[in-house]
Amino acid sequence: MRKILIILILLLGLYFIFMRHNEFKQVLLTLQQGEWLWLVLAVVVQLGYVLNIGASLRAIYKLLGMEEKIGRLALLGAAANFVIVVAPSAGMGGMAVLAADAQERGHSTGRASTAGAVYTFFDYLATLSVVVVGLFILFQRNQLHPAEITASLILTGLALGLGFLLYLGMRSGEKLGRALIWLGRITNRALHPLIKREYIDTDRAYTFGVDAAEGLRLARISSGGLWIPLALGLTTKILMMTILFLMFLAFRQPYSVAIIVAGFSMGQLFTVVSPTPSGVGFVETAMTLALNSLGVPLVPAALIVLGYRGFTLWLTMLYGLIGIRWVGISSRKDKEYAEIPVIEAEMDPPTSTSTSGK
Repeated sequence: MRKILIILILLLGLYFIFMRHNEFKQVLLTLQQGEWLWLVLAVVVQLGYVLNIGASLRAIYKLLGMEEKIGRLALLGAAANFVIVVAPSAGMGGMAVLAADAQERGHSTGRASTAGAVYTFFDYLATLSVVVVGLFILFQRNQLHPAEITASLILTGLALGLGFLLYLGMRSGEKLGRALIWLGRITNRALHPLIKREYIDTDRAYTFGVDAAEGLRLARISSGGLWIPLALGLTTKILMMTILFLMFLAFRQPYSVAIIVAGFSMGQLFTVVSPTPSGVGFVETAMTLALNSLGVPLVPAALIVLGYRGFTLWLTMLYGLIGIRWVGISSRKDKEYAEIPVIEAEMDPPTSTSTSGK
């Protein structure tokens, strides 16, 4: 079954690339116009970005009472992001990747899924922090529009809603379970005219809530450790802004801190608040228009944004593709290794023999 799921995900990835092959080709052609030194540095920073995600997941796993290595979680996080992009499901696909891996590794699937939710919450907080600064810069330059304000309010609502659910889980597993049942019923009613069946199993939602609450209570006990994933979430944004900065250098465009922060914040905002997975199509437009409104010529702005998305979207998807294959192979090897019988040689204790001369 696991092999079938991996093959299905890989096929979805190929379908995504096929449907977006023009954009992918445009990104490759764009990167060929940049200075290779800054592009190589961007690859290094991008690798640091992926490892930083692994460090953030490790900190969250530890808070929830689980132990995993940073390298494995970095690839697992990239794999989860890959699934979110190629199989849109409101983030549920990414949590399913964490849960499936946890089941193979002997961890609680509920806690692993909760780790994904906690990571998303801290990512929202980090994004909001950057967006607030970006909106202030746009307001100062009289470039703030209703679309940015509306999207910011939606992002704030998402962060508050997810934060409230996590708070409920820290207080009571039963309350979290009942809240998930309520949300599940609303979702099922909304989707029933389209799919003619229940999309969410409310009984499993309650069980998941109780299981997740056990891990969240551990996080509450060591609440001081919550600052670590928050700090790492902000570090992730700084690394992504560094990639955008390197694109300005690669395409030989003048820059300022305000331009980079404001342009990046709009990209992050429409990555979350977008009808397409990871904001494909919307982010490119929003960032290009934001940079252009801040004084960057339209054509160079488009080149910079395409180069930036080449690293933060397409290269990350490549890591995710590797992650899906590696995690699947690694889990299978671990399972096979665990099934090898351990043979202990039974040694007879040495017996002392005496020889007598004749």
